[in-house]
Amino acid sequence: MMITTEARPMSKEMQDCIQACTDCYKMCVETMNYCMQAGGKCLERPAMGMLRDCAEMCQMCVNMMMCNSEFMGSICGLCAEICVRCAEACEAIDDPKLRECAAVCRRCAETCTQMSRSMTLTATQ
Repeated sequence: MMITTEARPMSKEMQDCIQACTDCYKMCVETMNYCMQAGGKCLERPAMGMLRDCAEMCQMCVNMMMCNSEFMGSICGLCAEICVRCAEACEAIDDPKLRECAAVCRRCAETCTQMSRSMTLTATQ
């Protein structure tokens, strides 16, 4: 993996994406803890696995953007996909906490999609 070490200002778009990923990571971890305490339907569905995967992917996405990795566009695209899947898993359970998590995941998916598109356009120019 190539890491660019040149210092350059971080775009507003990247700052927004990092914040959305950080918020999503925190919400997924918080929701996993909630589900472990609540038990029942939260643990019976694929939601727990998606919450874990989403949290891990969001953290990785932040790390890649922070070090300006050449792979951050691809990682942002994958992060968006996982966030959408996590939102869908959360929405399948009728619970206010999981609906809140789904909304945060969808916001993260939007910003990661924008970041991925931006990186793809930059790479082709």
